[in-house]
Amino acid sequence: MTQTYDPDNIFGKILRGEAPCVKVYEDDVSLAFMDVMPRADGHTLVIPKVPARNIIDLAPDDLARFIPSVQKVAKAVMTGLNAEGFILMQFNEAPSGQQVFHLHFHVLPRWTGVELRPPNGPFQPAEALRPYADKIIAALNAA
Repeated sequence: MTQTYDPDNIFGKILRGEAPCVKVYEDDVSLAFMDVMPRADGHTLVIPKVPARNIIDLAPDDLARFIPSVQKVAKAVMTGLNAEGFILMQFNEAPSGQQVFHLHFHVLPRWTGVELRPPNGPFQPAEALRPYADKIIAALNAA
C-alpha cells in the first residue's frame, strides 16, 4: 500500500517556519539542521524542500538537485568536527526505522573508539546543539 505525504510532519513544519530547528545550511533545494536526539555529537539531518515521504517519492530530477547538498553538508560535518569518518543513513517507511515521513538523510560524524548513542535518545535543547552547528557552519563558510 502506498502511503501519502502528510505536510503536517515535523520536518514540513520546520520548512514552513512553524517549528524551530538549529539550522546549519540552506539553499534553494535543501535544509540541514541538527538532530534533536543525536546519536553522535554533530548528528545533522539534510532534507529536501519539496514534499517527499521517502526516496522513492522524490522525482529523479529533484533527487539529482538535492544530493549535492547532502554531500556538501557531509563534508562540512567531517571538516568542522574533525571527524575521522561519517555514517550516512536514510530510512524508507516504518519497518526500516523511518520515524518522520519526510525524506531525510542522517549525517553522523565518527571517531575511532567513540560509540554511537542509542536511537531515540534524550532530547537535546538548542543551546546544547549550537556549538556543533557553529563548527559545521564555519566549515561551510570556509569551503
